[in-house]
Amino acid sequence: MQTEEQSIVVHPAGEQPVVEAVSAIADTFAGRIHVEWDATAPVTPFGQLPFFIDYLKQAGLFDSWVVDCPLSLTSPNAPKKRDLLGTVLLSVLAGHRRYAHITALRCDPVNPPLLGMGKVCSEDSVRRGLATIGEAKGLPWLQNHLDYCTTPLLSEPWVLDMDSTVKTLYGSQEGAEVGYNPHKPGRPSHAYHTYMLSSLRLVLRVDVLPGDEYNVANATDGLWTLLDHLGPARRPALLRGDKSWGIERVMARAEQKGLAYLFRLRMTATVRRSLDRAMQQSDWADAGQGWQGKETTLRLQGWSRQRRIILLRRKLARDLAITDHTNPAQPRLGFTEVGPDQQLWEYAALVTSLDSEILTLGQLYRDRADSENVFDELKNQWGWGGFTTQDLTRCRLLAGTVALVYNWWNLFTRLADPEHHREAITSRPLLLSAIARRTQHAGQVTLTISSTHGMRDKARRAYVRIAGFLAELRENAEQLGPLEKWYRILSEALRHFLHGRQLQPPLRLSPA
Repeated sequence: MQTEEQSIVVHPAGEQPVVEAVSAIADTFAGRIHVEWDATAPVTPFGQLPFFIDYLKQAGLFDSWVVDCPLSLTSPNAPKKRDLLGTVLLSVLAGHRRYAHITALRCDPVNPPLLGMGKVCSEDSVRRGLATIGEAKGLPWLQNHLDYCTTPLLSEPWVLDMDSTVKTLYGSQEGAEVGYNPHKPGRPSHAYHTYMLSSLRLVLRVDVLPGDEYNVANATDGLWTLLDHLGPARRPALLRGDKSWGIERVMARAEQKGLAYLFRLRMTATVRRSLDRAMQQSDWADAGQGWQGKETTLRLQGWSRQRRIILLRRKLARDLAITDHTNPAQPRLGFTEVGPDQQLWEYAALVTSLDSEILTLGQLYRDRADSENVFDELKNQWGWGGFTTQDLTRCRLLAGTVALVYNWWNLFTRLADPEHHREAITSRPLLLSAIARRTQHAGQVTLTISSTHGMRDKARRAYVRIAGFLAELRENAEQLGPLEKWYRILSEALRHFLHGRQLQPPLRLSPA
């Protein structure tokens, strides 16, 4: 496999590194090779992390997160706050799902010092340290830093997506209750209620509740708390959610507050009758991507008033296959045939307060699939369903921390590609994983990165763009504070979303 050597600082490597006396000969198909063990050269599997650290430093994200943390350890043997939080950051970035995985970081002598850390903490130190933070101070601390990432962007029209997921548990944790769990029925779980800035896939808030509080009735308090926290000037242009959110208590409160909404409806008997009547008619309008739509009004049982309903349908192909998961260990695939005189339709129903045309509403709801992907990404690629402890408080702290690091990484990758969101399954191997060796000569530290041939060109282009922007920011914005630099970074990373507009930080009052 061909490799390419990349150096953050180009400088002669100096003298030949000292190697151990132990060596060996390996007889390979390419001939004999002489193998020596180098015990002095620090090596890391996350060789491209220094660029991300540079981004955190220029934006002041990591420093302020550490300073604001309400962690206070007085024992002389206790780890430093920066070491503990840096360990958590590196673990989340590496995609870990368990506290036990933190041990793998202790073999990395390169990146922790670049974060200003003295050492990597053990898993037990991290668990004990987080236990001392407490929920009353810890959750506002994390929420303030989530706000720092997203609040400057909320002056643009934006959509708030809400959704819930469950984290299956296998012990006797606090809040481990039996609730809705489609993959493992009867298994206790925690419920994660999440609120997201949809077009940018940024997390605004996450609430971790016991597993039997999975339904929307338990999530509405978090929704209204978030909206009150944002204030009238930053409230969303639209609330959007799946069929569990199309209930009276949510829609009535939204109407009272003057908030537009678009929710999917459950296919109740009344909705099915309305759809049956509409299927007899021919005046269906185009709803985009093969869908057709028709408008009606309904007042379902428990509703306080009639509301606008959009019925959607899409014709399916005649050749169909059905998967039977009755036995998960051996799913079965069956085939069905539709006769020439028969038609097969996929259908849905939406309820909305918007007066937009059917084509626009159909596309608005289909756009929600992007947020669905983010929930899966957080749970499967960012370890959101991991880091479990006996108490619910630390689960909440880690959920907020994972969301925060996810936001940081999301905005960082947009510096390389402002027009697209790249999931961790592709962005971390591209922009994080690479073998790097640190050398030092005459006081000059050099990090030599070896990347595989298949990804080196793409990674180089990405980091040429990111490093160039950060270098320009360092040289031309020395007089700017961390907040002004952060607004510059956001403006560059999200210039596609902002249509090239430069974000302006709030004015500060001069001292009297």
